Amino acid sequence: MGHSFQLLMICLSWVFIFVPGTHQLQSSQTQVLQQLKKHLEYPKAFEAWNYYNGDLCYAPSSPQISIACEGNSITELKIMGDMSSKVSIKYEGFPIPNQTLSAGFSIDSFVTTLSRLTTLKVLSLVSLGIWGPLPDKIHRLYSLELLDMSSNFLYGSIPPKISSMAKLRILSLDGNFFNDTVPNWFDSLSNLTVLCAKNNQLKGPIPSSLSKIKTLTDLALSHNKITGKLPDLSGLTSLHVLDLRENQIESLLPIMPKGLITVLLSKNSFTGEIPKQFGEMGLLQHLDISFNFLQGAPPAALFSLQNISYLNLASNMLTGSLPSRLNCSGVLGFVDISNNRLSGGLPSCLSSTSAKRVVKFGANCLSVDLPHQHQASYCKEVHKNTIHSDSGGKNVGILVAVIGGSVLLIGFLALVFFICCRRCCSRGTSQKHLLPRAAQDNSVTGGFSSEILANARFISEAAKLGTQGVPVYRLFSIEELKEATNNFHHSTFMGEGSIGKNQNFDVKINVPNFDGKIDTDGVIDWLNIVEKMLTFKKCTRQRAVTLVETKPTGSEPWSQSVDDYASDFYMLSSRVVLFELEAQLVSRFRLGFTKRIQDEMILISQQSLSEIVEMARRVEAKLKP
Repeated sequence: MGHSFQLLMICLSWVFIFVPGTHQLQSSQTQVLQQLKKHLEYPKAFEAWNYYNGDLCYAPSSPQISIACEGNSITELKIMGDMSSKVSIKYEGFPIPNQTLSAGFSIDSFVTTLSRLTTLKVLSLVSLGIWGPLPDKIHRLYSLELLDMSSNFLYGSIPPKISSMAKLRILSLDGNFFNDTVPNWFDSLSNLTVLCAKNNQLKGPIPSSLSKIKTLTDLALSHNKITGKLPDLSGLTSLHVLDLRENQIESLLPIMPKGLITVLLSKNSFTGEIPKQFGEMGLLQHLDISFNFLQGAPPAALFSLQNISYLNLASNMLTGSLPSRLNCSGVLGFVDISNNRLSGGLPSCLSSTSAKRVVKFGANCLSVDLPHQHQASYCKEVHKNTIHSDSGGKNVGILVAVIGGSVLLIGFLALVFFICCRRCCSRGTSQKHLLPRAAQDNSVTGGFSSEILANARFISEAAKLGTQGVPVYRLFSIEELKEATNNFHHSTFMGEGSIGKNQNFDVKINVPNFDGKIDTDGVIDWLNIVEKMLTFKKCTRQRAVTLVETKPTGSEPWSQSVDDYASDFYMLSSRVVLFELEAQLVSRFRLGFTKRIQDEMILISQQSLSEIVEMARRVEAKLKP
């Protein structure tokens, strides 16, 4: 018995000596973290660990840096810096003082070091000033399920070898300078659910291969230089969010997946009519197709969709009238049909007396609010031109033929005139009656330009009308469009996710604080980060609310106009499911007014949101100098 006990003690001592602790981080990975810290030029995020001497797996987390481990290996690394990727000049791929890492930074060496953490499942490196072309060797992180390198200075092409990262579920490259074409290999990522590459310089068409990613729930490629036609996406049955704003897409609106919740297609060049199928998308909550070239009457069913809360059809070429008995969804909080060619009356559900609803309808030809409407002839003339421009390829062919024939005829007459002038000139010299050469050239030009160049200008304007299909006065400058649409930016709605814990590993969640600034972009960026974390974690709604509700740390009143503030209020409120009484909604809305308006309305009591909006408009008008 004694010998057995001694033998057991010897075995246990060998185990303690030669087997490392299951929760002790490997020294090699600790060294990698130290090297990464040096590569990133000692960002402030690491200062949280300056006075920590324990196992880094248990290091205190913060919004700027966090780490998670499985056993003795790192599975999650998130670092957030404070370097903005917004530049006032065109970025040429070189370091910028105080915005990027220094000229001594090597992204190739950085990724080589990073790739030694082969157990990483979550990697987030945001706003760290990382610059250069992202190397192909990033694919060595074969265990990654989430890769977020947003708000850096990455350029060139998105590395093709990312296609071999079979476990990747979320890929976010927002706010960089990728300037190659949209990759056609994304369909190789069989588990991909979220694809975000907003605010880059991607060009070319959207490849049809994207429609093969059946797992995709979020597709966000807004603020790029994407051209061509939008492919058929109806097969993406899991897609909830489609964000393609501010590109150069030229096509008809295609049939959309019926499960979409958010569709943002503003500031492109979509043409044709709004498909009736849009009125059958029962889950749709946000639809923004403003600033395009859409024609015809908007489908009445759009306004009555069960879940629609935000509908923006502004600045198109929509014509006709809305049904007088139009039904509006009970949750529809914001509607913008302004700057179109609509006529007739305004349905009662869109009138200013409708409770809890903001409606913009100016710059049409409606029979209400006449000071802010065009004359009826304006819409009739445009409608007539629209009909002619939509008459089909036959009329376009005729117009092209007429223009081409005119150009050939003018060219032939010019050639005949030139030959005649040469003959006259030769006769003049033989008779020794020479004009000064300059005067001779002017006479030819004068006889040539007054009529011919006038016709050329006419043909040029006609060609513009023929190729664009819209009147010349429909064009706007980039500056005007920026001024008209920069009041707020719609965020990427990440969806509700599923219920339950991640079965592969556990990820620590530390929701970043929101500082309460009034910049809408800041709000959206904060929401985007939070939603990515909660979506990846698959948090239940109750748990998500608990995590997020205490994070806003301050607030400031909005300095916008009342109408713009109301628009933003509805847009942001519609993103969160809150069950509150009318009085609670009114109270929350009042807090956003400027101090001057709040002071004027302090003794005024309103029962509904529509009443307080109308009263605030009057106070705002009264306070204007």
